[in-house]
Amino acid sequence: MGEAWLWSTWVKAGRLRNADVAIVAACLPFVNPKLYQEITRNKVVLLACPEREHSALYGKIASMIRSSRPRSITVVSIDGSPHCALLHASVNEAEYILDEGIPRRHSVVVDGEELREISPNAVRVARYLSIVEELIRKNPEALEELAKHSLEYRNSLARASKGDAPRA
Repeated sequence: MGEAWLWSTWVKAGRLRNADVAIVAACLPFVNPKLYQEITRNKVVLLACPEREHSALYGKIASMIRSSRPRSITVVSIDGSPHCALLHASVNEAEYILDEGIPRRHSVVVDGEELREISPNAVRVARYLSIVEELIRKNPEALEELAKHSLEYRNSLARASKGDAPRA
């Protein structure tokens, strides 16, 4: 169905009306072209990159929902990207602003290979670092899982083992 940049798309564009919309991390076609094709099949694709585009995506998405009434929204980002998390939070925030639900799915691509669905509540919790901290304290094994995926975390552990940086 083609793709466009989210920020450059008119919120009343006819192709959005009653469509299944996929808001996809702009790097996904390069990270995993096959998965990108599967995810976007039969959807209107809006590419987004909070590093490249304005960070107030929630307003744009809320206007799109109100103006065009898409049938559903699927958000797919790269897991671990500090920027991509904003895509998910923006869709949640748009729903909050409008005070109405829209059928939606949130997913992340883990290590460039595996698509995992996440809940809107996971997105909400991720915004509250104090809650994340408490969850880590109660479930320190989560850091073992983090070490499997995060180069940044593994690097911080290596520096800490050399005495170069705090381990926390």
